[in-house]
Amino acid sequence: MSKTILIVGGGYTGLTVALRLAQAGHSVTLTELSGQLGGLAAGFAIAGTSLEKTYHHIFLTDADILKLVDELGIQQHLRWCDSSVGIFRDGKIHPFKTPLDLLCFSPCSFMGRLRTGLTAFYLKHRKDWRGLLPQGAHDWMARACGPSAMNAIWTPLLKGKFGDRYADVSMAWLWARIHTRANSRAPGGEKLGYFTGGFNVITNAMETELRRLGVVIQTGVGVQQFQENRRAVLTNGQELAFDGCVFTGSSSALAGLLPAGGAYDEYGRKLRSIGYLGAICLVFTSEQNLGDIYWVNVNEPDAPFLVFIQHTNLVGREMYGGRHVYYIGAYLPLEGKLFSLPDEELSQLWLGYLPRLFPKFRASGVGEKHIFRFRAAQHIVDRQYEGKIPEYQTPLPGVYLANFSQIFPEDRGTNFAVREGNKVAELVGRGLNA
Repeated sequence: MSKTILIVGGGYTGLTVALRLAQAGHSVTLTELSGQLGGLAAGFAIAGTSLEKTYHHIFLTDADILKLVDELGIQQHLRWCDSSVGIFRDGKIHPFKTPLDLLCFSPCSFMGRLRTGLTAFYLKHRKDWRGLLPQGAHDWMARACGPSAMNAIWTPLLKGKFGDRYADVSMAWLWARIHTRANSRAPGGEKLGYFTGGFNVITNAMETELRRLGVVIQTGVGVQQFQENRRAVLTNGQELAFDGCVFTGSSSALAGLLPAGGAYDEYGRKLRSIGYLGAICLVFTSEQNLGDIYWVNVNEPDAPFLVFIQHTNLVGREMYGGRHVYYIGAYLPLEGKLFSLPDEELSQLWLGYLPRLFPKFRASGVGEKHIFRFRAAQHIVDRQYEGKIPEYQTPLPGVYLANFSQIFPEDRGTNFAVREGNKVAELVGRGLNA
């Protein structure tokens, strides 16, 4: 029997849940508070095409999203590209793509390089991560790799990702990052997938299929409050009754929508125990070619951002009218000064630092420039995190939660968003038939 379903959030988890439940014959409404679908992979217009507001790619190991790509019939748009990685340290960008690059990484002692290589090999092949849960990533890696490697590689990366909370992060999380990336390597090196036309190709394909299945999609609309009687008050004033609902926003956002009192207060405290960092991406085009490396981790202690990505070094410039396309990115505490810095000041700060990496860079050569801010971009995966992960089924009758805070030990990403969407759709379906 067809049921009425409300999906809150139009990222890849929400889109996948909506797709599966609509395919099962249910009447589905999907709301997205922003003006567009896609979540962190949402696109914007630049250089005559679409690009993601935050940098995205697909790994060879991303089985769930690759299966969805095949299902939607858009595999012809997916290209596999040769990746390259570098580390900016001691005033120089060091290639960091092959074992030989690691052995030549001069900011780290020879013994530190050797220990780092052996550690990466071990983590690539280690299958059991549960023993790493209570161990801090910083402490574990310090024991494995030594102080020189920590100073030059791991401490800057962890601090750049998690700020002042870097020492709290579980080693299980770092295992998943290294394990996934290492196993995405093909015989000729790491291969990363990207769509001709950007991730809007898959977002648009999902939207088209949802509309074909009769899903009602409302953008610019969110939930103002949930009620106990399987109703949601939307931000447009509409009150919507449902048999089942999946909320895909942040855990802290759901906490603010619960009814007051009793079990809801306790559940809200659990949701709020998950900390989040914001993120900022500066995207710009230029006629300047800033080297041949795709992904540069910026490991200098005083650097104002974490990563510099030369997008067109991965996919080429053809889609962008021959222009080079670059990202600068950082994870930041929401209460910090940098997160609320006006766009022009932030742009001057970040672009002003780029000559440290590329002495020939000139800000006057920047063409298009866009800044995007995200308030809940990265959750703090501390050593107690497994106990903080909320269940899919909430105390609210008929309401389920599905967001990247439940993805563990892996980090959030489009592949895991699709995986979680498939999983929670199955749970909701079973609940509706119970």
